[in-house]
Amino acid sequence: MKITRLFDFPYYQLEKYNTEKAFNTKYNGVWVATSTREFIAKGNTISRGLLKLGIKPNDKIAVISTANRTEWNVMDLGILQIGAQNVPMYPTISSDEYEYIFNHAEITHCFISDAGLFERVKVLKDKVPTLKEIYSFDEIEGCKNWKEVLELGKDESNQPEVEKLKDAVKPEDLATIIYTSGTTGTPKGVMLSHNNIVSNTLASQPRVPVPIGDYKVMSFLPVCHIFERMLHYLYMYTGGEIYFAESIEKIKDNVNEVHPTLMSVVPRLLEKIYDGIIAKGTDLTGIKKILFFWAVGLGLQWKPYGQNGWWYEFKLKIARKLIFSKWKAALGGEITTLVSGSAALQSRLTKVFCASGMMIMEGYGLTETSPVVTVNMYKNNLFRIGSVGTTIEDVEVKIAEDGEILIKGPNVMMGYYKDPERTAEVLQNGYFHTGDKGEIDADGFLYITGRKKEIFKTSGGKYVSPVLLENVMKQSRFIEQIMVVGDGEKMPAAIIQPTFDFIKEWARRKGHTIGETNAEIIANEVVIARIQKDIDKRNRKFGDWEKIKAFELTPDVWGIDNNLLTPTMKPKRDVIKAKYIHLYNKIYGY
Repeated sequence: MKITRLFDFPYYQLEKYNTEKAFNTKYNGVWVATSTREFIAKGNTISRGLLKLGIKPNDKIAVISTANRTEWNVMDLGILQIGAQNVPMYPTISSDEYEYIFNHAEITHCFISDAGLFERVKVLKDKVPTLKEIYSFDEIEGCKNWKEVLELGKDESNQPEVEKLKDAVKPEDLATIIYTSGTTGTPKGVMLSHNNIVSNTLASQPRVPVPIGDYKVMSFLPVCHIFERMLHYLYMYTGGEIYFAESIEKIKDNVNEVHPTLMSVVPRLLEKIYDGIIAKGTDLTGIKKILFFWAVGLGLQWKPYGQNGWWYEFKLKIARKLIFSKWKAALGGEITTLVSGSAALQSRLTKVFCASGMMIMEGYGLTETSPVVTVNMYKNNLFRIGSVGTTIEDVEVKIAEDGEILIKGPNVMMGYYKDPERTAEVLQNGYFHTGDKGEIDADGFLYITGRKKEIFKTSGGKYVSPVLLENVMKQSRFIEQIMVVGDGEKMPAAIIQPTFDFIKEWARRKGHTIGETNAEIIANEVVIARIQKDIDKRNRKFGDWEKIKAFELTPDVWGIDNNLLTPTMKPKRDVIKAKYIHLYNKIYGY
């Protein structure tokens, strides 16, 4: 069968693979599998139930889940089949953002996962005129349960209506509105059609190195993000088994239960995994410690395609057997590929993970491009460290005169919902203007050089890319988060959240007394001097006008919950600057 709408994917999977464990969620400590056939049956039941609730084509349904789970995907199928739109949302956004999005999208019904989310969205009933009802996947007192919709849908008498509505959905029709929570500004509703995402899924498939019809994936990145959601469609298309991690805290346990071959990641997760591994290596003694850091050093020199020569490859073989095999075992033992997106990845992480036998394939894309634009692939010499790969099929990338990355293709969004002005700003002359800056080499590999709006000019007229500086500085184990500032100022500087747990452990090993609270730690001269040492070391990679000349430390841990990071773990620049304006003023003498 030909896939032209998103809900075609499970029917294709049924026809081609009939996967017995298509979706797998853990309930009360037990993995529960849903086959392709069961998944489609439940999707149809939801479609029938939604129609009986009075939901019509083009109604907007919110689906919000704290963790990925089978119910989310069932709802997605049930909503899309009747021509309505799934409006997914991050579980971690603020109450004000929920209120804004619900009203802007005119949400009629909302499906949530748990009691915590119910507490946050139930107040919207009085603030959103269009909102008729809230349903929960978990049993919650005072909240309707999604099983009520399933019960309504048990009556199959209106299945012909479902089929009629399915047939009426065209590839160019709106499928979803995804509200982006960017590093600056208010959320924008990105309108993606069925064809936007279907074309991107089919074009991305040749770049994912999985054994078709026989592989497992661990899914933990939020499925409300188009990157993970598109991958779910791709896994259906290729017959994979999707296992949903219980939480970021339990992901290590989950991968060792499931033994996946593929996982999608964000750079921050890889940084945390790497830092955790290095911390364990630091605690070793004697020959074990020597061997450990010999292997790490070897990994940091890794180059693809045997470019380091036979002697390096021979040593790497030994390192993999003695050291790196344990790294791989800690992530389930079967992972061959980690697909990284959403933010810039440090080259050292690419090198050391690839050296360990877990290949990192970094890509580039945006919500507005459904999302994949370019991606690395090891075979066919389509892999370059530091690049985000070459374009996928039917997608065109060109660099504007000012260095901005422009994109054309069937994956480019329909526009921003109810916002023709902002749509016109970014969709010009057939191209989507990304706001990112980049370069394309002679072999067609794209390199991201910064964010157009985030690149700033000092008072001396020199341009600085904060993202490049931040990416290098975060290689320090003492720096958890960093935001470089200096727009219009005499020099670049930084506001930093230290890695408090690591610093405490470091102080213990070194015999330093640094205090117990975060406020005491950031005021400690020994800690400040040690962070200064790491900044000085990494400053050597940059020109004099780019070097970080001053910094201030924050006692707060930056997170999504306190609105300092986006859901994809990037700093919210305007929010951070406003919160720590006293530190900013201190740096520049205001």
